[in-house]
Amino acid sequence: MIDDPVKLRRVLQATLLLEGDLQLHALLRHVVEEARSITGARYGALGVLNEDRTGLAEFVTVGLEPDEEDAIGQRPTGRGVLGLLIVDPKPLRVRSIGQHPDSYGFPPNHPPMTSFLGVPIKVRDEVYGNLYLTDKVGWNEFTDDDVALVEALSVAAGIAIENARLHEHVRVAAVYEDRDRLARDLHDTVIQRLFGVGLTLQSMTSRAPDDLGSGIQAVVGELDQIIQQIRSTIYELGMRDKSRGVRDTLMMLVREARPNLGFEVAVSFNGPIETALTNQVAENLVAVVREAVSNIGRHAQATAAWASITVEDGWCRVVVRDNGHGLDGALEDPTRGGGLGVPNLRSRAEKLNGKMEIRTHESGGTILTWAVPLSR
Repeated sequence: MIDDPVKLRRVLQATLLLEGDLQLHALLRHVVEEARSITGARYGALGVLNEDRTGLAEFVTVGLEPDEEDAIGQRPTGRGVLGLLIVDPKPLRVRSIGQHPDSYGFPPNHPPMTSFLGVPIKVRDEVYGNLYLTDKVGWNEFTDDDVALVEALSVAAGIAIENARLHEHVRVAAVYEDRDRLARDLHDTVIQRLFGVGLTLQSMTSRAPDDLGSGIQAVVGELDQIIQQIRSTIYELGMRDKSRGVRDTLMMLVREARPNLGFEVAVSFNGPIETALTNQVAENLVAVVREAVSNIGRHAQATAAWASITVEDGWCRVVVRDNGHGLDGALEDPTRGGGLGVPNLRSRAEKLNGKMEIRTHESGGTILTWAVPLSR
């Protein structure tokens, strides 16, 4: 209990300072500075516990010069007296650290320290870290009042740390929301319009003179590259539209392709599509089906196409088939892509430890099989 009104005012002032909108690391340092100030300690530190609460993941110090910190080297991980608060999280006051039975000793170049006060900081009834103070200036040891002061400060610090973490989570969520919105705009507007323009241009090549047709084909190839770059950007942004699952995304894809294909691709699903796929597999799956449908519209001269997506036995398997004119020489040679994006499809499979096969179906048309394991 704090009876001295002057000391109580100091704690209240420190508490108010902690209520500012501080970044978490700055807040931790501020906690140490305030604790050091109100107790008259020469040195102060705050150790943040690791996830399993067996050691220190972060160590913020106040009182040491930069060159002193550099000379000491590696930060403490929670051994010796510091580790006592990890095992038994309650205030610990020691007259001389070096004489304590659990003392681990100091590393080379560490300044001498004697008196010690340690207090746990709790966030929502869980120990977040420990506040350490050493060398009370002008005294042989820290006092009972110091313990009460630092305990009161640690309660305020726990609340401030929780608020700072919540603010950081809100900021991160806002960033991800902006990234998701940008990714959806790129996907739902830009890519689909480029996709439509490419198919329209492709349909014009058969009616154009040879020299113009080759120029159109070159433009279509350039559009392919632009679409691939935009897709890569979308994946880097991390499009995470949880309201639209894989099934809905694929059905939307084939519906949007219908005006350029002249028909709608029939799609079937087998197995736990929505629950078994990782984000990485799902993103590549959608890209592969889009590429396959795009190839059919540009090159197959088909009147029907079918796609099946199956998840079973630890694999995701995509089969896309059409009734067009089958493979040409470019596709039969696996080292060539003919501008059809086949190397890209094969690369996507290989990066996920999977495989891709494309061949002419026995009844005509092309059949593409793309399969990847669900775990790598």
